Amino acid sequence: MYEAERDPYCHSGSSVLKNKAGLTSKEALERFETAMTFARSEEPLPNGRFSATHYRAIHFHLFQDVFPWAGKYRTVRIAKGQSVFCYPENIAAEMTRVFAGLKQQRYLCGLGTSEFAAAAAHFLAELNAIHPFREGNGRTQLTFLTLLAHQAGHPLDLDKLEPDAVLQAMIASFGGDEIDLTNIIADLAS
Repeated sequence: MYEAERDPYCHSGSSVLKNKAGLTSKEALERFETAMTFARSEEPLPNGRFSATHYRAIHFHLFQDVFPWAGKYRTVRIAKGQSVFCYPENIAAEMTRVFAGLKQQRYLCGLGTSEFAAAAAHFLAELNAIHPFREGNGRTQLTFLTLLAHQAGHPLDLDKLEPDAVLQAMIASFGGDEIDLTNIIADLAS
């Protein structure tokens, strides 16, 4: 669960995010969110140029049925455990920086599997530290990575994905250790 001060995204006196279905139970919202995002993930994803705008369009696509702020950068400070994510006033600039770096790296095209995995892990670690949305960052990251990997010639085998291992690797990458995340991406891309 994310922690945020004076969170206008949540129902008053609750940690449940305001949503289009008007649900006030955490469990009910989780079921609704899972169903809606899964349905949207089965549809064609938005086309784009692997930019911050494209990234926001993917978040909107996945969460448009759930949250009125889908595709919009968050406006509150959030943390998860000891990890404090990018302050909202810096999100736009950081997203511009990270995606300019991706463009400069030619969207990771022309790299061998291990080089691709290391560069993709670093990109994801930076993107995760920014955490631009109030909710849905992980699913948007994975969806974007899948598109990026395919474009770069390293399609991912998501049947091999172990969510708990990815979560632990993302936590480690927040502290600067990208080795496990690199290894996971390399395994998915081989």
